[in-house]
Amino acid sequence: MNQTKVNQLMKDERFEGFLLVKSSEKRMNKNNEPYLDITLSDNTGDINAKVWNCDDTPPPPGKVLKVRGSVTEYNKRLQFKIDRYREPGEQDEYDLSALVAAAPRPSDEMFEEIQAVIEGMENPVVKAITTEMVRRAGEKLHYYPAAQSMHHAERSGLLHHLTDMIRVAQAILPCYPYLDGDLLLAGIILHDLGKLTEMVSDTLGNVSEYSKEGLLLGHLVTGVAEVRDAAKALGYPADEEYALLLEHMIISHHGVPEYGSPRKPSFPEAEVLSQLDDLDAKLNEMQTALKRTRQGEFSDRVFALDRRVYHPRYFNEEDAFSDDIAPNPAEDEGDRGFDADSAYQRLL
Repeated sequence: MNQTKVNQLMKDERFEGFLLVKSSEKRMNKNNEPYLDITLSDNTGDINAKVWNCDDTPPPPGKVLKVRGSVTEYNKRLQFKIDRYREPGEQDEYDLSALVAAAPRPSDEMFEEIQAVIEGMENPVVKAITTEMVRRAGEKLHYYPAAQSMHHAERSGLLHHLTDMIRVAQAILPCYPYLDGDLLLAGIILHDLGKLTEMVSDTLGNVSEYSKEGLLLGHLVTGVAEVRDAAKALGYPADEEYALLLEHMIISHHGVPEYGSPRKPSFPEAEVLSQLDDLDAKLNEMQTALKRTRQGEFSDRVFALDRRVYHPRYFNEEDAFSDDIAPNPAEDEGDRGFDADSAYQRLL
């Protein structure tokens, strides 16, 4: 599949190719005329698209479309004006893995990394609760993103977020020998598992909406409830110290009430979890912005960071970003850690 990547599109450029629908809805303009508002993506990013004067049923998220149109600009952001679109036919050939944003490592590899961390835990209470929570997460953990549109909004993004945090924690634990390593690592593994019920995602990592439970409670509250239920099922009393510590780490990991935490971190491991979560999220947001920005230029405003990001003129760009730099559109994307053929069958 040889087509321009989304993060390489430029104003006034014509585009024809296959893209994945991330979201879509029918809207009315000021003249009360219908149009489709669609977010299209490939594995390098997404772009807002419009089909003007169109009364069609919006294509569902996760659907692949062949589109033809031109790149425009609105409010200093690129936008795609679709002239024609259709679903792929039997004669069409495309690589689904080139359209799905995915974590840089295979989900099985990241899951095994988490399992190895749990196996190495010495605290029996922490180990048992973490094991039970990961068991309850099940297959969802392999493909769920960490967010709908913020950091790690990609297939297996949640595992990507957790394993990167684990690696940073393992690097700094020797610097602070008074930290309880089992407690910190368990808090990292558990802190965002509530997102598995907060969001509704397909197996390609596309979040279509937030669940009723997610909208009414949020993943901090549901995460605490799940840990409490798991501890009870394992036979621990309601006042079990380590279960309570894990619950606090979950409900405080956003740091302050303005970001959703009703309690600030109240012990060292909870503070480290909160800081690592914030660091990993911000770095991922920056990295995503830099992929779309040329060296020596500033990105568009990144909503989650409330700022624009500068792309330095790195001495060695390849070393600075490794495999995360968007490849030449003529290059083969290769496998991104999942079976594209089977994923496409699930999509259908």
